[in-house]
Amino acid sequence: MQFDSLGLSAPLLRAVADQGYTTPSPIQQQAIPVVLQGRDLMAAAQTGTGKTAGFTLPMLQRLTQSNRRVSPNQVRALVLAPTRELAAQVGESVREYGKYLPVKSHVVFGGVSINPQMMAMRRGLDVLVACPGRLLDLYNQKAVRFDELEILVLDEADRMLDMGFIRDIRKILALLPKKRQNLLFSATFADEIRELATGLLHEPAVVEVTPRNSTAERIEQLVHPVDKGNKIPLLTHLVKANDWRQVLVFTRTKHIANRVAEKLEKEGVTAAAIHGNKSQGARTRALAGFKDGSLRVLVATDIAARGLDIDKLPQVVNYELPNVAEDYVHRIGRTGRAGAAGHAISLVSADEGKLIKGIERLIKQTIDKQAVAGFEPSRETLDAIAKGIGQPPRKEPRDPHEQRQPRRAASGNKPAAAGGRSEGTAPRQGQGRPAQGGNGQARAPRARRPAEGRRRQGE
Repeated sequence: MQFDSLGLSAPLLRAVADQGYTTPSPIQQQAIPVVLQGRDLMAAAQTGTGKTAGFTLPMLQRLTQSNRRVSPNQVRALVLAPTRELAAQVGESVREYGKYLPVKSHVVFGGVSINPQMMAMRRGLDVLVACPGRLLDLYNQKAVRFDELEILVLDEADRMLDMGFIRDIRKILALLPKKRQNLLFSATFADEIRELATGLLHEPAVVEVTPRNSTAERIEQLVHPVDKGNKIPLLTHLVKANDWRQVLVFTRTKHIANRVAEKLEKEGVTAAAIHGNKSQGARTRALAGFKDGSLRVLVATDIAARGLDIDKLPQVVNYELPNVAEDYVHRIGRTGRAGAAGHAISLVSADEGKLIKGIERLIKQTIDKQAVAGFEPSRETLDAIAKGIGQPPRKEPRDPHEQRQPRRAASGNKPAAAGGRSEGTAPRQGQGRPAQGGNGQARAPRARRPAEGRRRQGE
């Protein structure tokens, strides 16, 4: 099957050809005709299967076929994404595939100034790609309205639920017109996703192209048992000895991501970390350097790397195993994309024996284990891995610098809108302690504008 057999218009086929694609992936073959028919869709597909084009191409065609002019501050199609990086990449796909069409699009997320985003909304947009928190900020400031919305897309819905965005999603859904086309894309059809779909989708077509929690067949997986103190030296050795030019390294925490990147730099390996405590500019520069080859190693936490689409990425390294076995599948899915070969290596120490066993149960296969000469682990480490024992690390060890910080307004600017937060992290919950007066007595809190308060430096 070729793209020209799916019913796409000539401008879209031309844009697809410019990207070098001729044959649609399975998710594209099944999803595109459904979306073109105007039906709701519930689709499950792992990363690297081409799902972004699976909704972007037919969405653009439907918008141009109706030939409606969008009013100021209105949006015709809304794509919700869980992280800044994923939103940016979806926005790039919309621009690339829609470059021969009269389509106006924009991307909005937190961590950057809201004013240019408000300016972009004034003329109205055919496609808006947004993270939930910033979208609500814009709505609260009357910068965006949804009276003319025709299509809603929830991309990586499972991750949005994992990150605690369900309340924001429900708030957004309540603002939308009831008559619209809904497209939901998720890595799995977990019970929470099915529950969300029940209230969102109307008689949807269901597409599932990848078995649940499967790993790509073309990904070669390997475990290197290693004592915990030797992980950074082993990682440095692997990068240098194998002359790796592009490797994505996963850690559990921001603190460890920074530490690994700094140690690699000291050893002469160009590296950078991306996570929620990094500014959006720093994250964008790091990703750009990684893609163009000037940066050999990108060290990322799970949420920051969610949705990263790096063409033909050859290596992924789990510096630390994830606490949730399903996240292993998402991690190694960064490589071996679109049919390309890939390698996924995990550096496993004694405290991760239970975690690696859980991963092997999930993917229903035993991962080959090979010690690296010069970095042979202790008998304790080997026994813990073989028996699947060892105390897993705490779910999210925190560094003092990662705690919630006071929200600041930029110099010369008004505070941001209510509900503002760093994108890519779950909305903050909980109450602060009452303020204390000079005599130690609790005093009434100062009246403050809703925009003030705190926000978490998130992923």
